[in-house]
Amino acid sequence: MRARPAVVWSAGYQCDIGMHVFPVEKYRLVLEALEAEGDLLGADLLEPPPATRALLELAHDRDYLDDLEALCWTPRTMYSELPLEADVVRAFTLAASGTTLAAREALVRGAAAHVGGGLHHAYAGHAEGFCYINDLAVAVRALRREGLVERAAVVDLDVHQGNGTAHIFRDEPEVFTLSLHQERNYPVPKERGDLDVGLPDGTGDADYLRALEPALERVWEHRPQVVLYQAGADPYRDDQLGGLALTLEGLEARDALVLEGCAARGIPVVTTLGGGYAHRVEDTVRIHAATCRRTLALRAR
Repeated sequence: MRARPAVVWSAGYQCDIGMHVFPVEKYRLVLEALEAEGDLLGADLLEPPPATRALLELAHDRDYLDDLEALCWTPRTMYSELPLEADVVRAFTLAASGTTLAAREALVRGAAAHVGGGLHHAYAGHAEGFCYINDLAVAVRALRREGLVERAAVVDLDVHQGNGTAHIFRDEPEVFTLSLHQERNYPVPKERGDLDVGLPDGTGDADYLRALEPALERVWEHRPQVVLYQAGADPYRDDQLGGLALTLEGLEARDALVLEGCAARGIPVVTTLGGGYAHRVEDTVRIHAATCRRTLALRAR
């Protein structure tokens, strides 16, 4: 009997960040889109527990977490581009618990979709961009600490380089970090991961997929026991913060290369949403929902 697919989500991911380019309502809208299409029928919808301090300390410095708990602007928190408020910090720490739960479920079920997470700019000791907590790093460290996996890979296909993730795992050869991103975009400077593929402005579907295929071969060579897929929607051609030119069809082909590649090799995979800032929030939701839908389909075979 095949395991039921898992979807991880919490209403706690939506928080008030004011007028902002980051559409935090997308988490709820993606879940509603999956429900409307019947994609959650036969799936287990799981709610993550609040993140413990011990969990967060697997990837973050204590002084930095102290600043977040105290809601204190310091050199460690000042690089955030989000409000430093209790409900915002709570939402981002909860996302780390969500990705960790999804990763554990993926090991059992083969795949899991987290309707959240992918907050790859946070460093161990400071916030950056729209990220307070690096849920990807927390989840990988949790699986490794618990002895569930030895080798892992983070496949980051957001339009922006996963700088925080690369830095956190810079001295951890068991964790392979791939970032395929727009070169002339935030962050500047970029960190050095295991494989960084910087694409020129305006890269479209064909050239993007041609660059992705050999990059994924490097991931498979690492023989990861789990893949965390940061499936950012911002390589989309109508994204406000991106300068690549992928179509909706191109993004679906991207997802297929990653997810079908994992499935063909028997590698458990967990998807996270990452960025997405299309002029029409409906487009961002459609892209994220398609990623989750394809993830759930891996368990329907």
